[in-house]
Amino acid sequence: FVIIRAGKPRPYVIVLIVKPALEVNPNAGLFLWTVYPGYCIIAIVNDLSAIDIRYLKGVGPKRAGLFNKLGVYFVEDLFYYFPRRYEDRSRISSISRLRIGESQTVRVRILRTYERRSFKQRNLSVFEALVEDTTGRMPCVWFNQPYLRNYLKAGTEVVLYGRPAIHGKSFQMQNPEYEIVEDDKHAANLNYGRIVPVYSLTEELSQRMFRRLIRACLDEYLPRMSEILPYDIRKRNNLLNIASSILNMHFPQDAASQGRAYKRILFEECFLLQLIFGLKRQKGAKVKGTSHRIEEDLLARFEDSLPFKLTSSQKRVIQEIRADMSLPKPMHRLLQGDVGSGKTIVALYACLIAASNGYQSAFMAPTELLAEQHYQNISSQLSAFSCQGRALQVRLLVSATPKKEKEKILKDLKSGEIDILVGTHALIQMGVEFKNLSLAVIDEQHKFGVHQRLSMLAKGSNPDCLIMTATPIPRTLAMVIYSDLDVSTLDELPAGRLPVKTCLIQEEKRQWVYDFARRNIKEGRQAYIVYPIIEESENLDLKSAVSMYEELSQDVFKEFKVELIHGRLKPQKRSRIMRSFKEGKTDILVSTVVIEVGVDVANASVMVIEHAERFGLSQLHQLRGRIGRGQYESHCILIGSPDSQEAGLRLKAMVEENDGFKIAQRDLELRGPGEFFGVRQHGLPELRVNPLEDIEQLHIAKQEAESLLKLDPGLSQRQNQGLNRVLRDRFPDYEKLTQA
Repeated sequence: FVIIRAGKPRPYVIVLIVKPALEVNPNAGLFLWTVYPGYCIIAIVNDLSAIDIRYLKGVGPKRAGLFNKLGVYFVEDLFYYFPRRYEDRSRISSISRLRIGESQTVRVRILRTYERRSFKQRNLSVFEALVEDTTGRMPCVWFNQPYLRNYLKAGTEVVLYGRPAIHGKSFQMQNPEYEIVEDDKHAANLNYGRIVPVYSLTEELSQRMFRRLIRACLDEYLPRMSEILPYDIRKRNNLLNIASSILNMHFPQDAASQGRAYKRILFEECFLLQLIFGLKRQKGAKVKGTSHRIEEDLLARFEDSLPFKLTSSQKRVIQEIRADMSLPKPMHRLLQGDVGSGKTIVALYACLIAASNGYQSAFMAPTELLAEQHYQNISSQLSAFSCQGRALQVRLLVSATPKKEKEKILKDLKSGEIDILVGTHALIQMGVEFKNLSLAVIDEQHKFGVHQRLSMLAKGSNPDCLIMTATPIPRTLAMVIYSDLDVSTLDELPAGRLPVKTCLIQEEKRQWVYDFARRNIKEGRQAYIVYPIIEESENLDLKSAVSMYEELSQDVFKEFKVELIHGRLKPQKRSRIMRSFKEGKTDILVSTVVIEVGVDVANASVMVIEHAERFGLSQLHQLRGRIGRGQYESHCILIGSPDSQEAGLRLKAMVEENDGFKIAQRDLELRGPGEFFGVRQHGLPELRVNPLEDIEQLHIAKQEAESLLKLDPGLSQRQNQGLNRVLRDRFPDYEKLTQA
């Protein structure tokens, strides 16, 4: 066996040739390995990223699975799992002094409780409690939480946090958060009488339990937390140390303490991100790509072939791409724009540049439905072009491509007969060989992981890469967050586009929605009706696409042609249904989110989204983007009842905003950056705090990272070993970037 001890501040042990381990005290990081009979090695691991969450008191193997769903596997993950918001419960009010519409805390005693079914929605259970304090009484109502009968009983003293309102003739709180008052001072200090953290959790994990676990974990392990930011950088930027920052992110004494902690964490997150980008730029500067010759009349011929005029944004971005592709280094460009802004046309011109130089292009989309549509559009729009004395060859490769056809495509691709290959993940499978790939276009980049993107680029010799996304963010933020890419933005829609009118409708007005859709269809338009699930579920009280398709086609809209499309249908059937809708043969398309991206039917003017509160804001905006693509006034109708404050804010944003950049900013504020950017699947260090709250810190972090890499390009100096470890843990391709 070999024992290696290396490096401050985190000693670690590597043991080779060992038998199964006996964990002596995993909570303390103490392990014992049996090597040979009579011999053993005891290793003390001082690394919070190596202590499994299941060993914490109150967790265990079963509950650990719930934490894993949140992305929490180790103690360090738990430390960085920050609250999504805070509630000021430091002031306890009385019932008589509660103000309508304001979130407040009140300490009360339960007089009596009772349960009933909703009069309006038969599947909705209602739990009511009448509570009192010395100043008055008040009813409280919780929906679909029958388990409360086990906790909220007559005589129980509770602290409630919620927003009083007038419902009917009653002054009440609906769905307030509750804490049962106990003689546990520790619990009281965590859950009321202070600024209280609120976390994003699964249904099986309660806020109360999670706070208690976080507090215990901080008490035991926070002293072991090692600082990774160099002292001079912290001093220069007036940053807290990491232990104080993490403590005040979870349990701040006041708003100012949380603000200082947030500043430090945001700086660290952005600093790590910019170090990665800086290392990538160092590596990329040495890489040679394909220099394309730009035919001066190519753009003019391309524009003349289109049935519409390019916007000034499209022309500007095309010039940026032309400049990139003419250079002898690989293009790495992010093309962002709102739904319907014309990203595909810009990408199509890039493919044309490659083809005119005798090279091949790959166009990868996340779904077969979108890939098929790209294939049809590209084939149609480039039908008048030729290269190397022959017509451009565009082919489609998806998992459902018949075997014989696939074999022919692979043969032609390898020989260079195919100029543009459109497809899904099938493009990165073994056996797919290009003769001379010089351009990879990746659509809806947030649907792909970093390894899939790298696999696509590995099909050529350092090909140019154009990444497209319809989840736009403000340009200044994009240039920092995506600073390993050149950012192009399409910030205008094609001329003649009318804004889509959006409204939120309650369940009781469903008949009005059906009548509105019927009037539009009779005028020659078409409609989508979208549901969150395919089939009914015992665990979810939601309308499903399958069951509602039967009701709509056989009863409500029996005079019209209604079709059903969802992800479980065979690709051939999906294509047939979509083609029928696009050709105007189908009046109403009942669907799931399978139509979320890329589907373009100019005659569709009505989008009905059922249970709209179940969809994310970006997803709702994407769905709305399927209409408003023609000359007709279009309407997006959201049917839903927000079951949380966040859901209410999402739907409010949809009604108020049409601009995709503003929608994206609201989405980022609501969801948090890690989920918004999809950074976990992209192999980037996960953004754990919202960068929009302090843009200036992003720029400072970028400058500091650039300065550090000038002094220590490989982060090999002793004081930077902590940074080295964290980057290695959080970025899967870090080793490749630091190799000469």
